[in-house]
Amino acid sequence: MPYDLIILGAGAAGLMAAAHQRSRKVLILEHNSRPGAKIAISGGGRCNITNQNLSSSYYLGDPKFVEKVLNRFDNEALIAFLRHHGLEPVVRKECQYFCPDRAQALTDLLLRAAPSVEISYETEIFGAQKPGELFVVETSKGEVYAKKLLIATGGLSYSSVGATGIGYEIAESFGHGIVPLRPALVGLTLQPEQVWMKELSGLSLSVTVQVGRRLLEGDILFAHRGVSGPVLLDASLYWNQGKITVDFLPGRRFKSLFGSSAKTAASQIPLPKRFVKAFFSALALPNIPYRSMREGQKQRLSLLKSYAFAPAGTFGYAKAEVTKGGVATDEIDPETMQSRLVDGLYFAGEVVDVTGRLGGYNFQWAFSSAVVAAKSV
Repeated sequence: MPYDLIILGAGAAGLMAAAHQRSRKVLILEHNSRPGAKIAISGGGRCNITNQNLSSSYYLGDPKFVEKVLNRFDNEALIAFLRHHGLEPVVRKECQYFCPDRAQALTDLLLRAAPSVEISYETEIFGAQKPGELFVVETSKGEVYAKKLLIATGGLSYSSVGATGIGYEIAESFGHGIVPLRPALVGLTLQPEQVWMKELSGLSLSVTVQVGRRLLEGDILFAHRGVSGPVLLDASLYWNQGKITVDFLPGRRFKSLFGSSAKTAASQIPLPKRFVKAFFSALALPNIPYRSMREGQKQRLSLLKSYAFAPAGTFGYAKAEVTKGGVATDEIDPETMQSRLVDGLYFAGEVVDVTGRLGGYNFQWAFSSAVVAAKSV
């Protein structure tokens, strides 16, 4: 007998879909030996579930599509669901919801909410077809059949926990377009001319970053491989090529720092001495009073407010928290998460071309899209 629904992936989206499924006979196929691999390692092992501030503006993707999905199962609905099943999230960092203890509690909750769902672990998925009325999924344990199929396989990030691109491959085999994939929420590597930043490895500063028209605030962390920290991870979501501009003195007027003082310019800059020394060296600035500097030197020093650089690339999928790009949303119905090309084919989570910023937005997307899909199956 065929299954009513086969879910590909026992991650956040797949488990949430199972917890809300209406079908009688459901199978989850998972290539890992345990469910919720990314849930377990996210948020320092406590999983940043969602955020008090939720809107499509926190996502990269079609805002109208995102808004329609979020409106059907938002952060309040998610919190209510978790509380109903015995998990009381805690607020940290002012607006981010986390598991109160271990992230495993969230996975356990989702499993309890779907007691009748069958899960086949350590099952490699090779592909899927729909030659007739039924979907045929090819696996390492043989073929399985279903009336409907939900792709919730995640993206390419965190390859250490078994991430693969099989969801994209299956979507393409059914005729879906894939928006180019890139690592996101990931550190950025530097060109040789920015080597001075690598010398600041371990130093963190509060800055403002501009990527295109996006203005982001937060901490930058200088690393041996390049630059990271929350604000740069968010910046990587919007960066593909070109320059990023950093204001190392957010909220401060540049010239007001110096006035007519006879003190050296470096001593008047309210930043760590290690940073100031490296910056002066990189821009060939003399450590003399600001009033004694030539106009060209003053202009170079003012780059503290607008230092532009073009990253060489990213730290890659192994360090990325998410994958941006994915199944094109104009080929998915946001009211159901069903394919507009193939009846009975659904999508949820990271495999779709919707990517959130740091702060619980990607888990919220996984849960929202999964619930919309599950209630439509």
